[in-house]
Amino acid sequence: MSEVPPPAQRLGLLAAVVLCAGNMIGSGVYLLPATLGAVGSITIISWIVATAGAVLLAVVFGLLGALRPQADGVVDYAAEALHPALGHLSWFAYWLNLWIGTSAIAVAAVGYLGFFFPALHGPTTSLIATIAAVWLLSLANMVGPKLVARIGGATLILGLAPILLATGVGLYAFDAHIFEASWNVSGKPDGAAWSTAVTPVFWAYLGLESANVAARVIDNPRRNLPIAAVGGVLLSAAVYMAASTAVMGLLPAKALAASTAPFADAIRQVAGPLAAALVAFCAFSKATGTLGGWILLTAETGRCGAAAGYLPRFASGSQQSPRPTRDVVVAAILMTLATLASASPTLGAQFAILINVSVMLSMILYLLCAASLLRLASGFERPASRWGARIAALGGGAFCVWVMMTADAGLRLPTLAAVAASLVLWAFSRVAGRRTANA
Repeated sequence: MSEVPPPAQRLGLLAAVVLCAGNMIGSGVYLLPATLGAVGSITIISWIVATAGAVLLAVVFGLLGALRPQADGVVDYAAEALHPALGHLSWFAYWLNLWIGTSAIAVAAVGYLGFFFPALHGPTTSLIATIAAVWLLSLANMVGPKLVARIGGATLILGLAPILLATGVGLYAFDAHIFEASWNVSGKPDGAAWSTAVTPVFWAYLGLESANVAARVIDNPRRNLPIAAVGGVLLSAAVYMAASTAVMGLLPAKALAASTAPFADAIRQVAGPLAAALVAFCAFSKATGTLGGWILLTAETGRCGAAAGYLPRFASGSQQSPRPTRDVVVAAILMTLATLASASPTLGAQFAILINVSVMLSMILYLLCAASLLRLASGFERPASRWGARIAALGGGAFCVWVMMTADAGLRLPTLAAVAASLVLWAFSRVAGRRTANA
């Protein structure tokens, strides 16, 4: 287990809530409408279903945090409650998800920056700008977690202001005819359309486990983790539902699908170019702050993986160091590779690929964590608490399986195969470890 930093280096309750909510209220709310525009306003149903699942999973993580407030968070749940091999599987899926999903956040930031600099819409320039954003926020992480939390907090406030303004203006100027005409433009039956969209919609809620992952740097995790998990999701859900409804009533679905800055383009229709520029600037700032938080989580997950033996020791810095420089550098290199591997003709296409893979990887982790809670629920003293935890675990696990079954089949099988193949690496590491111990 990683050693806990001194109190001066740990995050309090407010900072933990900011970290959790800030990692969710970011690129999802700003760029996701462009992805959902290919389906239509029927995705409001997808939002309702995804929100219910996110709240349920937040309860799962909150209960896990109360039962096992240890420093290494989600790395240990499946290993302790189920089997060490499943612990490795959950860690690998999450680690892979982090440096893929963080690349998508960088893509979203560049998309809104392109509102001011149209040259960034080109595939080469956008690729360079995305990689530059990753490395700039990695440098901020090398300074320390408190700086990242401050950036996240400042950009959360900055990002919420235009969202609330845009939501208010959007609901005031809401055009029911646009919303109705864009109901389902996917060409699929209604049931298939909204259920398939749940996977990309849930991208907006990735990060609900942020407080658990960063437990090593959070003060009093037994009390603060459940509050941060559930409170962060509820805050995000309120913002997402209102914002999505508003933007779907301002721009037709096809116009949203073609946009790299959907909120700014929607506001321009009602309030003019100056207001649109303000929204674009704040969206870029918030996505940038979110990027910093996710890089922190990626580095912490790499650190925990090295401590647990899932990564070679040379890939991680000293467990006593409050500034995980080596972990951040490794994370930045992997994110750069993910950005290069997913390069596409348009930012929207690249973003869609990255978020679909990211959500499926997260669902593997969430499913294993739900199974862990089912096993660990006996740790609660009260019978009502034990049964409540088991019901939450069963519901959260069922939701994860359903999301994976309705995801894009072309991405689902390769993703599951890549995670399953990591068990071979785990077996080799176990054999190597035994040989070293016997030498």
